[in-house]
Amino acid sequence: MLNDDAIQYAIENTQVIVAPQRRIATFGDTSFRFFLITEMMDSVNQVRVRDGRLHAERPQIITPGHIQRMLVEGFGERAEGFADWMRENAPQLAILKYGFQFRKTDVSDELVHDSLDEVVGRLRAQVEASDDPLSAVIQGVDEGWEICLLKFAADMIQESSGGNFGDFRKRGLL
Repeated sequence: MLNDDAIQYAIENTQVIVAPQRRIATFGDTSFRFFLITEMMDSVNQVRVRDGRLHAERPQIITPGHIQRMLVEGFGERAEGFADWMRENAPQLAILKYGFQFRKTDVSDELVHDSLDEVVGRLRAQVEASDDPLSAVIQGVDEGWEICLLKFAADMIQESSGGNFGDFRKRGLL
């Protein structure tokens, strides 16, 4: 298990080399293909390339009424009071809930005997030539590679949320 410093290190050292051209779909599930490149710390010119998929579920709208139902379960009168306040003072409030599934069965990894720059360059060219708008090349750290992938997922949520809110508004759902 990673300690807080290792987690922070993985987050700070996650870099998206090639970002997906498309974002998380508003009205359906999205499956991103990723290539996660990590340099082996104890070996010269050894790079691990993980190839896999990250699945984003369709965003869901959570309204004050739904938040109220969630808040009051198992809580006392103060939680009910806060939920009532939210319903009265923020009726237009809406939160998008995103769900991700990460299936390790979709991940393969390969150890490449080459420099990090060479591997990054080849994968960048491969993804750009593939014309797959849902592919990404990510550079991270080997020990915390899953944290790097979660950082990528969080960034995709942040980049997608504005467009998703706009789509929901256009359809009159917000």
